[in-house]
Amino acid sequence: MAEQSFDILVVGSGPGGYVTAIRAAQLGFKTAIVEREHIGGICLNWGCIPTKALLRSADILHNAMNAKSFGVVVNGQIGFDLPAIVQRSRGVSGQLNGGVGFLLKKNKVDVIWGEARIARAGEVVVSATTKKPMEPQHPAPKGVLGAGTYKAKHIILATGARPRVLPGMEPDGDRIWTYFEAMVPKAMPKSLVVVGSGAIGIEFASFYRTLGADVTVVEVLPQILPVEDAEIAALARKAFEKQGMKFITGAKVTGVEKTTNGVSVSVDSGDGKIERIAAERMISAVGVVGNVEGLGLEGLGVRIERGTIVTDGLGRTSVAGIYAIGDVAGPPMLAHKAEHEGVLCVEAIKGLDVHAMDKAKIPGCTYCHPQIASVGLTEARAKEGGREVKIGRFPFRGNGKAIALGEPEGLVKTIFDARTGQLLGAHMIGAEVTELIQGFVVAMNLETTEEDLMHAVFPHPTLSEMMHESVLDAYGRVIHM
Repeated sequence: MAEQSFDILVVGSGPGGYVTAIRAAQLGFKTAIVEREHIGGICLNWGCIPTKALLRSADILHNAMNAKSFGVVVNGQIGFDLPAIVQRSRGVSGQLNGGVGFLLKKNKVDVIWGEARIARAGEVVVSATTKKPMEPQHPAPKGVLGAGTYKAKHIILATGARPRVLPGMEPDGDRIWTYFEAMVPKAMPKSLVVVGSGAIGIEFASFYRTLGADVTVVEVLPQILPVEDAEIAALARKAFEKQGMKFITGAKVTGVEKTTNGVSVSVDSGDGKIERIAAERMISAVGVVGNVEGLGLEGLGVRIERGTIVTDGLGRTSVAGIYAIGDVAGPPMLAHKAEHEGVLCVEAIKGLDVHAMDKAKIPGCTYCHPQIASVGLTEARAKEGGREVKIGRFPFRGNGKAIALGEPEGLVKTIFDARTGQLLGAHMIGAEVTELIQGFVVAMNLETTEEDLMHAVFPHPTLSEMMHESVLDAYGRVIHM
């Protein structure tokens, strides 16, 4: 049995966990990280990265199918090889999995392979993992520590989250999928019902629709993409419907039956009638729940609410010496939030002058076609807060670069406090907006005013010019519209 002491022990090697461990090592802490399944966690192996690889393949297919409009001749039949698409996605994941292992080794972070349970503050018992790596290319790395009792002055939980499962929609790995199964389909479904229209649901709906599946999305709330600005969500729905997607909003799934050819999904739209939708497969994308079980938290008195660990903004829990960051510490459940939260946590432990993260300044991105990105308050939230606002809008069709790219559909929307000029929120839909949004994130963090943004010089021709024009529009100074 191994027995060793560390300054900081991180449980979980997802983006939050491995970034936290590396930053801790940089600050001079003797650091270890516990992982039970695969280095890089869900994001790198089954979430953020491999889904983007799938969506990239869908983009290439879309461009090939529309090549003629760009004066490009594609000889022969245009199609796709689903196993090759999946293999490429898994290959990208495997490459980055190995890369994270290298970074941990480079920074002298010890890896402990197994399942962690906190016996008491300052002590973690690691047992042999009951989890099996889901792929042969992601085995336990060589040269790691194993089962045993480990001492640590500070224990940071970064155990992430897993798909939420609703009664009657339990995944079976065959006809009812979570994002795990949806990422590695053995065959292309001809029809698909997606339950939930958040980022995960919409990204999979976009991928499968581009590859030709008949896709129906069911959302319990009146608006798809519920966390987004209503105007942007409405434009997204219009774009998706133009692509052939179907939406049923303000409705809930009341039952799922397996049939000879797939599933029959019963949907209650609130009008007293039950609609039954037949499809080959169903994806349950109704959110995620924190991995808080099996860690020994209840016996220690660590406060848990709504399935996630309560923290003070710098990762500290209700028990001294135990911290939590990332998805397990609550929304927004985003990889970049987890990474930054972990850095703040270890810097606070070091005694550096840090401030709790302002969650209103965390961007959100959905990598469908068209892309969606946002930061800060929606128009509705700003007005609900009693703010008098100025709203700026600029359409993609007014931008030269967007037209040249063949991407004239989209909108950039900015929201300002009318009294102070503070940028309250920015919301975008269209090509490459997931890359553009960071400009507004930086502006908000620097407390930039509308004057600063209006006097900034944006390069031409670029999509970023629309950001400038949107600000100008909020103050009646728009040029190209």
